[in-house]
Amino acid sequence: MKCPCVSVAILAALFLFSFAGPLIYSVDPNELHSESLLLPPSETFLLGTDRLGRDLLARLMHGGRVSLTIGIGSAMISSMIGLIVGVTAGFFRGKTDRIFVIVVDLFLTFPTFFLLLALVSYIEASLWVLIFVISVTGWMTMGRMIRAESFAIGQKPFIKILRTGGVPISKIIFKYFTPLLAPIFFISFTFGVGGAILSESALSFLGLGINPPQMSWGSLISEGKEVMQIAWWISFFPGLMIFLVTFSLMQISDYLQVKTNRKEILA
Repeated sequence: MKCPCVSVAILAALFLFSFAGPLIYSVDPNELHSESLLLPPSETFLLGTDRLGRDLLARLMHGGRVSLTIGIGSAMISSMIGLIVGVTAGFFRGKTDRIFVIVVDLFLTFPTFFLLLALVSYIEASLWVLIFVISVTGWMTMGRMIRAESFAIGQKPFIKILRTGGVPISKIIFKYFTPLLAPIFFISFTFGVGGAILSESALSFLGLGINPPQMSWGSLISEGKEVMQIAWWISFFPGLMIFLVTFSLMQISDYLQVKTNRKEILA
């Protein structure tokens, strides 16, 4: 599989657009233009305006900051939780592993999105609350993958020799387990970023996500759903941003997966 250079370039461009864009295009995303309601893309407003006459390009940039922060923050926390819990269960086995299986099965009893809805409905949504909630409900897949791989690594002869030789457990885990688990961690992380952005977008679309005056790509889509027939651009452009991010991350994940599988076959 070829290097996903295009996907990496798209992600880099979207990050620059969201985090550096407002420094160049210094338009207030909440500024109202009563004479410019629901204007289509034009020279004055490059991506058009919404129902209140706000510049959609400026709102798209600021919304991207929130969506990407939630995506990266949630994926990092959930991946770290999955890594720690998965390695612990796979390395120590026995009672520790049984507790891990019970906890994961308990979480998986409820569909992840409905668990998100249940948690958010009792907590006022904000940037950090959404990061926490999405992280808490998104670590199980990573944990199960790491646990399975930790079982396999634990059976390797050199690990058994190290344990028999009295090498400290912390040294075995950090020096020998972690490098072997790194490919799975990064694959899961890239999937996690896309999944977190989609989860936040779905919650915001239902009115349970980011609240005004903050904005995200999901909340921008929600704002445009009622006028979609006469103002397609309000929902189209944030939807395009979400599609580009998730598609690029999927391409990068597939590439990492193929590279990892090739190394395992050669080994």
